[in-house]
Amino acid sequence: MSYLVEVKPSARKANGAVGRLVNRQGARRAFADRSAAEAWAEGLSEGSRPVWIRTAHPRDQSDVDAYLVSRRRQLLDLDGAYDKRRRRLRDTATAPGTLGEFSG
Repeated sequence: MSYLVEVKPSARKANGAVGRLVNRQGARRAFADRSAAEAWAEGLSEGSRPVWIRTAHPRDQSDVDAYLVSRRRQLLDLDGAYDKRRRRLRDTATAPGTLGEFSG
């Protein structure tokens, strides 16, 4: 019995190693079981954007067992937004030219 994994575009775009692999070997790959597929995904994630195995939905009409997926944006990308919000809340002085300047 084999465990068939299809690479989704999100993984290909986010992780260069995955994109190169798809170009050379195609978008589907068969494994002995899920743990072998997860080990493969972990190896692709080293030093790059993470990818992982996601089980196909039970109503999925394709013949694959799972998908290799990723996010294009990582949580680290959101750190700057958090810091900006924190700085704004910490500032007690109102910046000139903002709505806070006119309230009162």
